[in-house]
Amino acid sequence: MNQTKISQASPIRVRKKIISASRRTDIPAFYIDWFMERIKQGFFNVTNPYNKVTKRIDAQPDKIHTIVFWSKNYNPFLESGACNELKTMGYNLFFHFSINSESSMLEPGVPPLKERLSQLERLCKKNDPKSIAWRFDPICYYKTDAGVVGNNLSDFEQIAEKASDLGITRCVTSFADNYRKIKKRVQFLQKKGINVPLLMDIDKAKKIKIIMRMAKVLRKKGIELDLCCEKELFSGGCLDIMGTSNINEGACIPGKLFAELFGGDPVIKRDYGQRTSLGCKCTQSVDIGSYERHPCFHNCLFCYANPAIDNDIKTGNKRR
Repeated sequence: MNQTKISQASPIRVRKKIISASRRTDIPAFYIDWFMERIKQGFFNVTNPYNKVTKRIDAQPDKIHTIVFWSKNYNPFLESGACNELKTMGYNLFFHFSINSESSMLEPGVPPLKERLSQLERLCKKNDPKSIAWRFDPICYYKTDAGVVGNNLSDFEQIAEKASDLGITRCVTSFADNYRKIKKRVQFLQKKGINVPLLMDIDKAKKIKIIMRMAKVLRKKGIELDLCCEKELFSGGCLDIMGTSNINEGACIPGKLFAELFGGDPVIKRDYGQRTSLGCKCTQSVDIGSYERHPCFHNCLFCYANPAIDNDIKTGNKRR
């Protein structure tokens, strides 16, 4: 008598979502109370900034693998107790901490460098340093009203030394893009009599020299240098020479790394909604910030998102 084997379908592998909080604003600095309230309610209502369609995003721990925070000031986050609370609830946490050289012209609203480095130390004590990426981002060249050409690289080695001592192994960087909205922002501030520099575009050869110097500093400190959306610098093998083994085309949302750090099954598919043509290698995530409802009060001159100064431009109000 023939026996028929009944095949059982293998279970469908359900990968958990990644929340990005947020590319569009600084939630840890300005909106952590709002964020925690939504987490406790178990969902976010997210509006697409382009087609204005609003979707409900379930945010319970069994649906979310990792929350990725982005900030230039983690003090409100650290003081709120959100870090311990979220981990107790079962969330994995990954942090992008943008720490650039001190510059009141480029980043007028961020805390002093000494304070930011202290925050980095506090963040590392509460979390595995491998779950923290230091962003020196973006690299800016500029010209002042007096015609002086400058850049924001002056404190790079000091920050790298501190990051290395704390166990940070990843630095993310890119070059400033002089978007049309940034040029408009500069013109508005200059008309108000505020002394702001003009951002400068630099050529590919100079960019490569800068990256090579940064990589040399970081290699001695055991830190990888990930480039965000700088595909052109890798074309033709430009950065595959002279011992640049610690330079990578980076993914700011690295699903595979989250699996290594935390276990489980995070999403690992590429996010083609990002700037893939420029080299973005991020995996899929859901960004829960809002350009309109969550303006950022750091008022960074080079910001592509929605600093509060842009609302002043629209309304004609004085700079906040």
